[in-house]
Amino acid sequence: MEKKIATDTPLYRHDAAYAREHGELPLYRESYQANIACKEAIEEAISENYGNNRLNSQAVFDAISAEFSMERIQYVLANTVQYKDWDGRISRANREWAQTVPVVPNPDSWGGDRNCYFVVDRPHTGLTDLFITHFRKELEKAPRGKKPSVLEKLQKPLPDTAPKPGREKAQEL
Repeated sequence: MEKKIATDTPLYRHDAAYAREHGELPLYRESYQANIACKEAIEEAISENYGNNRLNSQAVFDAISAEFSMERIQYVLANTVQYKDWDGRISRANREWAQTVPVVPNPDSWGGDRNCYFVVDRPHTGLTDLFITHFRKELEKAPRGKKPSVLEKLQKPLPDTAPKPGREKAQEL
């Protein structure tokens, strides 16, 4: 019987060494397996939705986002682009976007990189690039938690930091 990967697993943003040192190996392993499952789902969805020299990027996105969080998809796609930074078939805009997503290096004890196991590499790189472009547009549309603007923060009065009367700081000699 095949083991079912929990697709709602939170993304673990540290390497295996950190997880081992902090007693979080089960969390790391579960997230790592979910990254690999996401990569495989992306590859399968691209394969299923490519025909007649056309990629139905929306169908790929719908299939993947129904199963995985936007955060995990973003992490896997950014890892893919960062791993293939030499590949000219990936657009400059997508390469620049991928550099803004922090992907933690995950070296193994033999000098390899564990992140290579969730690089989308079965479909043609051009098709992967098309899907990444579509994903980025969907990511921009996705609602995010409202962050306070810097202007609003600057306009708020500063808290009173003046020393309270009667609590004079002892003068040092």
